Amino acid sequence: MTATQGNLAGLSRYIFRSPSWYSSAVFAIGVGAVTGVAAFDSAFVLEDIWQGIFFVGLPTIVAGLLTATIDRALGGNLTPDRSTLLALTAELVVVSVLLVAGAVAVFTEFGQRLVFDALLVALAAIFGLRLLVIMALSTRSAILAAVPASVQTGTAAILLFVYSGVMTYFDVGGPLAHRVLARPGEAPAELARHVVPMDFALLAVMCVLHGAAVWGFLAVVDVPWRRSLGVSIFDFLRGFIGHLAEGTHELETFFEQIGEEALVPVTVFSARRADGSEKARFVLPMLHPGPMGDIGGGSLPTRLARDAEGLGFPPHATAGHDFNLVTEREVETVTSAVRDVANDIEYASRGTRSARVTTGEATLTGQRVGDGALLVGTFSPGCTDDVLYSVGLTARTAAAGAGLEDVLLVDAHNCNDGLTGSDLGHVVPGSQRSFDLIDGAERLGEELASADLAPVELGVAWDETPWEPRDGIGPLGVRVAVFEVDGQRTAYVLIDGNNMEPGLRDRIVTAIDAVDRAEVMTTDTHVVNTVEAENQVGGNLQDDDLLALIEDLVAEAIADTEPVDVGMATETVEVTVFGNDRTETLASHANVVVSMGAPLAAAVLVGVLSVSVLLFFLASSLP
Repeated sequence: MTATQGNLAGLSRYIFRSPSWYSSAVFAIGVGAVTGVAAFDSAFVLEDIWQGIFFVGLPTIVAGLLTATIDRALGGNLTPDRSTLLALTAELVVVSVLLVAGAVAVFTEFGQRLVFDALLVALAAIFGLRLLVIMALSTRSAILAAVPASVQTGTAAILLFVYSGVMTYFDVGGPLAHRVLARPGEAPAELARHVVPMDFALLAVMCVLHGAAVWGFLAVVDVPWRRSLGVSIFDFLRGFIGHLAEGTHELETFFEQIGEEALVPVTVFSARRADGSEKARFVLPMLHPGPMGDIGGGSLPTRLARDAEGLGFPPHATAGHDFNLVTEREVETVTSAVRDVANDIEYASRGTRSARVTTGEATLTGQRVGDGALLVGTFSPGCTDDVLYSVGLTARTAAAGAGLEDVLLVDAHNCNDGLTGSDLGHVVPGSQRSFDLIDGAERLGEELASADLAPVELGVAWDETPWEPRDGIGPLGVRVAVFEVDGQRTAYVLIDGNNMEPGLRDRIVTAIDAVDRAEVMTTDTHVVNTVEAENQVGGNLQDDDLLALIEDLVAEAIADTEPVDVGMATETVEVTVFGNDRTETLASHANVVVSMGAPLAAAVLVGVLSVSVLLFFLASSLP
């Protein structure tokens, strides 16, 4: 990925899974109880606790329980866990404002009136906060989102109205209405002294101001997205947070809106035993296994490997993020195509010894298998990330044009120095590295096409490993295939990870002394990137442990060696992918929103609060 895409992926560290609604509710009650002890001064501590729970915690509980229900009834998708967490966050905002106002009131002449004025401002502010979150994550319409957003502020306002005795200012209703809606005797005396009807009018006006400010802020932020991509940033935001925090697949709906149709080659290289059963299968659709987790094609390597009859090897293709599948459903399209290709393979018993060529920075290792060839390209010790689709397609064509019927060209994806800097090593059309890869593929293709053929033997081994995605290793673990042709052994090591720390590939190749030649590849699985944006093989585990495991697997594969028939075939499949430059455009826009959104939001907040203070001064000057 590029630095821009890396910055976007890095935002995942700020996303967390919402706690259960009852955990947030219990915490809200606890906060209310503590606030009651600190704020109220009755004769008994238990009464202070009860008043804190009632006046501070109750609006939170009501909002937590009702917000998601109301939002879903209006077409939103807010979950109870998110709803209760949002209510708890709003409660903490109110409590913080009250504590600051209380401290100021103690040391100034403003007194308790300042505390109640601050409470009104806080209630309006949390309405704006809740409206912002609900519009961004659930309901797009400001009018509809305002209904669930107002629950917490409305509940608190009702409690203030009833227990301050404001009802006594009005000559409406009978004795029953006054008994129900006017209970100043059951609340702290400060409520009756400082809360007046004008306060509720001010609260309503401030809520309208906050609502208008939120709507304007979101509209401004959304304009670039709609102009450039034709979609809303909030569709992306809902899906992004939903996937990382809740494990949902909402993000795929967004990707479908920006996706484009593409034709991609799907190449399968299979080796079968004498009894006809498949021993190993290398599968290479020219797609990128992203964008993250199991969203889109994120699970592609795992699905390809587990769909194979023999031991599956799904290395990284020459394709970047523009060739991410938009939905997980597209993976089934690819696996179905793989099955069709596998059925069309014509097998032969002969292949060639492996060969290696170096052109500029590109090193290619490969060998002919039947009428096709397996080629693996690396730029190690130079640091690179993805080889773009057009470069890989040209290199593949150059290799096949030397006299091979088919070519499976792998991007080894085995040396990168992370997400720092502006140049992350993408092999792009027109670069020196692209010509190095194309020229090297052509040279290796010519050498293999004219090499002598001999019977092929193959041994495989696999270990799921004790490591997990947080260690940089995905569920496919480490897989090894050892080819023996004419007395020469060649090992291909596939690690289920996303690139490798610089120098690790060379250490592994040097350490494998049981074979004549070796190459190391990664699948570029993006399962490991739900943990952190940069999580390469070797970054969070000991190199020596990985080396020891690979050496054991190579020995196991050598012991497993037996004669096989080999063959390769390719078909083209139509799938929906992100499309040209869409990934970079998406990442760029998201990063701009992050960098500019906070200052803009701060400016809007300061403006709204300033107007709120002005309203209080104007109200106090009225007769």
